Amino acid sequence: MKHWLLKTEPETYSFQTLLKEKKTHWNGVRNFQARNNLREMKLGDLALIYHSGKDKAVTGIARIAREGYSEIDSEDGSEWVQVEIEAVQPLAQPVTLATLKATKSLQSLPLIKQSRLSVMPISPSHYQEILRLGK
Repeated sequence: MKHWLLKTEPETYSFQTLLKEKKTHWNGVRNFQARNNLREMKLGDLALIYHSGKDKAVTGIARIAREGYSEIDSEDGSEWVQVEIEAVQPLAQPVTLATLKATKSLQSLPLIKQSRLSVMPISPSHYQEILRLGK
């Protein structure tokens, strides 16, 4: 099983919305590296949901419910990739970007190194440390 971090602006789609809806398509990704990461996701992989924008915090856990499949961009007709995710649980306490940056064991976290990438793999140790910080 791999672990992932998915970024979203909470005004566009928040983890709280995912909790209410239970499942959603994770689409609209228009970056080639992020698209390739979506293609690598497997059924059952776990993902941390990170709110960008003013929140800047990891807020919850989701599971990959359907592996990557075609998403056709309605504006230009190009083919991208989407997955389906389902809510697992919110973190008891959001883990802010400031906390992530201040935690020594997370210094190599892709979110810190490639802050603009919206879909990124994270190591099992990073995943576990973020869960620890969120409890």
